[in-house]
Amino acid sequence: MSLASEAEAVEQAYAEWQRSVAGVLAKSRRVDAAELGPEPQKLLETVTYDGVTVAPLYSPRDERPEQTLPGSFPYVRGVDAHRDVNAGWLVSAQFGTTSAADTNRTILDSLENGVSALWLKAGVDGVPVADLAAALDGVLLDLAPLTLDAGAEASAAARAVLALLDARAEAGDGVSDRSSIRVHLGAAPLTSSFSGAADVDLVEAVELAALAAARTETVHAITVDGTAFHNAGAGDAEELGAAIAAGLEYLRALTAENGLTIGAAMQQLAFRYSATDDQFQTIAKFRAARLVWARIAQVCGASDFGGAPQHAVTSAAMMAQRDPWVNMLRTTLAAFGAGVGGADAVTVLPFDVALADGTLGVTKSFSSRIARNTQLLLLEESHLGRVLDPSAGSWYVEDLTQQIAATAWEFFQEIEAAGGYLAALEAGIVSDRIAATKAKRDSDIAHRKTPVTGVNEFPNLGEEPLSAAAVEPGQVVARYAAAFEALRDRSDAFLSAGGARPTVLLAPLGSVAEHNVRTTFASNLLASGGIDAVNPGQLEVGADAISAAVKASGATVAVLCGTDKRYGENAAAAVAELRAAGITKVLLAGPEKAVADATGENRPDGFLTARIDAVSALTELLDFIETGSSK
Repeated sequence: MSLASEAEAVEQAYAEWQRSVAGVLAKSRRVDAAELGPEPQKLLETVTYDGVTVAPLYSPRDERPEQTLPGSFPYVRGVDAHRDVNAGWLVSAQFGTTSAADTNRTILDSLENGVSALWLKAGVDGVPVADLAAALDGVLLDLAPLTLDAGAEASAAARAVLALLDARAEAGDGVSDRSSIRVHLGAAPLTSSFSGAADVDLVEAVELAALAAARTETVHAITVDGTAFHNAGAGDAEELGAAIAAGLEYLRALTAENGLTIGAAMQQLAFRYSATDDQFQTIAKFRAARLVWARIAQVCGASDFGGAPQHAVTSAAMMAQRDPWVNMLRTTLAAFGAGVGGADAVTVLPFDVALADGTLGVTKSFSSRIARNTQLLLLEESHLGRVLDPSAGSWYVEDLTQQIAATAWEFFQEIEAAGGYLAALEAGIVSDRIAATKAKRDSDIAHRKTPVTGVNEFPNLGEEPLSAAAVEPGQVVARYAAAFEALRDRSDAFLSAGGARPTVLLAPLGSVAEHNVRTTFASNLLASGGIDAVNPGQLEVGADAISAAVKASGATVAVLCGTDKRYGENAAAAVAELRAAGITKVLLAGPEKAVADATGENRPDGFLTARIDAVSALTELLDFIETGSSK
């Protein structure tokens, strides 16, 4: 078949699929197919928070030019052409929240059980700087790369670790290739200035970079921490755009008069990005991150130095306090996406990271082991590291990669047009853009357009209440579940004060087949706000059933559940009976048009549909119940 005839066949197949789409959509929407226009498939497209369009189907029509092999500019497929496929990416874990001796024991045990990279907290919130040598006793840094996280004490911690390397070299540590020792000093002043985290200033970071550049070991002084933007609510492209803008600001500082060469400066940077449970978005994000940074390197005349290391951390923002066991599924998807996307090291946060230690009655070692084993299962049983960039050639992933990269580059250019990263930060351009994305996501979650399993969908109202002390103090992460969890906190307080949760009576009308869909919907919706829905079963209008159900429930709020047809026949009478029995607020599960003829006292006080702002509606309902119970 010639190329022309092959292309014609592809177009014919796509046109046939379009006609099928039009037929299905026309039937579901009860319109003529011609009314859907020439491109009915656009009705099935989704748009990400970055404005990237995801099509419902990808075909040879979406094919893009093949990318270069891993290790070659622009590094889309990975920065290391010779990565050990038997080992895969580095399994990183966090340490340092205990004493130096305990930290050392935990590190050595973890290294024996699969961890291959260390992320060590030091200074005020971690191992004291003076005790770093003890914490790293017996740790072979040529086999297990080290990343420091010391905040404002980054300079002191870095010098302590470098002194340790010197002492080991003088003692003859047996490392012939000093470049095999890899250390990230973790200075991150520019991204910390956005998040408000304590850190060294830019001058100290530049001094550390000069010190690191003179080492024979592979030392990266600066971490461009994109998670600072993600945790504030940024979309993926926004995280990348802001990160590369910060990276370029570092390059300018590092190469200022009498500074490093551009190549040496680029070798001082490493990037950290968040990985979410949207696996394909995460895969494309890490590939796009390498592409945009390679473009920076190219413009700077240093294309060969454009392959910066990437450290993936599973998103702290996606972690939930309620039904936290679901977090294991979220982190598994995130680790999968980051690993397949080519991250050099991956850290899986413990599933209970959004809660204070011990809240769930499990040890810290248990949750850390689950986090570590999540990666080991992906690597050693699913063999995900055996192929470099396994998603290469996927029409969907390749298109998504390019779109994310292009959108990130646009945001980067907006920052540059404002005078660069620091100027854009001061002008509020970065924070305003991220705040707008956060507001859009919060709205989607509040309206339950974006599900958060165990929180705004399928909540477990029977789980143990959380105490005020259970919430990890000092969190600055804009967690997706926060608004619904605040409602659940109110429910827990109500339970603690009165011995029962806020309660609403469901008033099912008609047979189970008639009311089941809406009683299920209402129960799920109410539970997401911590409200217990009492379902007495079918209630007959005109009998004593409604009065008896109200008395048994003790509720002052009721929700009518049934079909639109049943509402037309019985809703007005049911509302009247509910009010007569003592119900002071009657809601209807369904649209207002279902009771368009109801007036006065026979009309429901509100309507629960899939399109409402659930957070606002549930807040109002809790206010009403709490006020009523306090009288």
